[in-house]
Amino acid sequence: MILEALMQAMDRRDEVFQVIEDSEDVDEATRRVGRLLGVGMVGSRAVLDLQARRFTRGQRQRCAFRAEELRTMLPDGS
Repeated sequence: MILEALMQAMDRRDEVFQVIEDSEDVDEATRRVGRLLGVGMVGSRAVLDLQARRFTRGQRQRCAFRAEELRTMLPDGS
């Protein structure tokens, strides 16, 4: 769930950065990022805690690989 939120944020980084910049405070940014990405509070907090240097293609690929790896470990495989 968290990795999915991070990958979405990386894919939509311009929108995410704009929402954060336009927010009055961290609580508002958390809510707005969650709405933008369709993720819960945990996911939106993870996005806000993500360091900007993590928005590289390589980091996105690592997150995608790890998310797929974790998905295969789930009992239903999804």
